[in-house]
Amino acid sequence: MSQPSYTLHYAPGAASLVVHWVLLELELPHALALVDIKGGAQKQAAYLALNPNGVVPTLLVDGKPHCEAAALIVHLAESHPAHGLAPLPGDPSRMDFLQWMFNLANMVQPLFRQWWYPHEPAGEALAETVLAHVRPRIEAQWDRIDAHLAANGPYLLGDRPSVADFHLVMLMRWSRNMPRPATEWPNLAALAAKLKARPSFARLYEREGLTEWA
Repeated sequence: MSQPSYTLHYAPGAASLVVHWVLLELELPHALALVDIKGGAQKQAAYLALNPNGVVPTLLVDGKPHCEAAALIVHLAESHPAHGLAPLPGDPSRMDFLQWMFNLANMVQPLFRQWWYPHEPAGEALAETVLAHVRPRIEAQWDRIDAHLAANGPYLLGDRPSVADFHLVMLMRWSRNMPRPATEWPNLAALAAKLKARPSFARLYEREGLTEWA
């Protein structure tokens, strides 16, 4: 069976970052298509035809568009099991893996949307109120995950990394300019340091032109 062709529609540092990172970690050949978020390209008809939600990432697999960063990295990891980045069906840690993936995608990541765009859920007049409520909710997630890592780490699944850890580190990066960034939690900081030391992370930063939180 031939290797699928991949084209990632991305914006530097956005949710596409983790998909780009996993493509590099798995050493999968791929093309990149930059989406000018600041210019509103994600809301133009050409891009909406690929991703009706008007967000990144979109991954073309043999020309067919697929969306949702968490789903994409699980698919990539499962499609290349030799790298061991996702427990397969039958593995005792499979349920824990899926639980963490859904938790990060459904609980933690949406909080950052509210942090960056506080006017969306409540309007401009209540933006500061939204921020005041969102910050402790994000910090509560770091409390919980750090405690889990302290008891079960160094990775979310114990002694082996998975794409759930890559997703977590992306979310941690997003907190870098918050009053209390995720790296102030010791076990989270240790996990991030391990993943940031991987050659794929340096390559990711080079390709996306990123310098902060290196």
